[in-house]
Amino acid sequence: MADRRGGAAWLAGGVLALIVLAVILGPLLSPHTVDHIDFAADWGAPPSIDGAHWFGTDSLGRDLFVRTLEGGRTSLLVGLLATLVSVGIGVAWGAVAGYFGGRIDQWLMRAVDVLYALPFMFIVILLMVAFGRELWLVFAAIGAVTWLDMARVVRGQTLALRERGFVVAAKLVGVPDARIILRHILPNLSGPVLAMATLTVPQAILIESFLSFLGLGVQEPRASWGMLINDGARDMEITPWALAFPCAFLVTTLLCLNVLGERLRATGQGR
Repeated sequence: MADRRGGAAWLAGGVLALIVLAVILGPLLSPHTVDHIDFAADWGAPPSIDGAHWFGTDSLGRDLFVRTLEGGRTSLLVGLLATLVSVGIGVAWGAVAGYFGGRIDQWLMRAVDVLYALPFMFIVILLMVAFGRELWLVFAAIGAVTWLDMARVVRGQTLALRERGFVVAAKLVGVPDARIILRHILPNLSGPVLAMATLTVPQAILIESFLSFLGLGVQEPRASWGMLINDGARDMEITPWALAFPCAFLVTTLLCLNVLGERLRATGQGR
């Protein structure tokens, strides 16, 4: 069973690496740019080599191959940066709560419980409507509401680590609490944090895609997989491939990231 899981993880990693290379280098292979309109292109024509429209064109005559890969750049960037925001907040929050314990732990974790009870997607939508739809705000808003699971995991690991001999010895010799957290607690949290971060990336990408599908995420002239799926769904009766290509990229990426995340989590638990 372990070999089978390991093989699936390696396959997922290889496919994900190919997707990353495609979104980085792929647009350079096309003569078209993301916002170029080919007025000579036949919108309803299926993908073909003619005119170098390998994925066809959208209703405005823009090349779908380039837009799909450019959309991948945006979606992956939002996923990674939102995850960094989530890791930064969640690790700091959970480490402080777990290390100090007592009333500090109770207050911090009650705040987490209250935030868990709120509809986080509704909060993200309110943030986007209130502060605009800039790209930096997209990943900041997503990261600001996806750190709760990270905080719980880090807090639980910190509760166990603070009872370890090396932490107790550091306290006895008078090492400051901040230094103990930075030098002794956080380095021992790298495994669980990495596993949780790998699972947070697909969650962030999915949230961004949903927001873009609703028209609240990435805005023109940028593209994202969610925006392209929204456009493809509108025109699917005429150009079904306009929906199929971004959906295939999105689903494959999410599947690969989830497989890798589950493998890392299982490895951290010794399974």
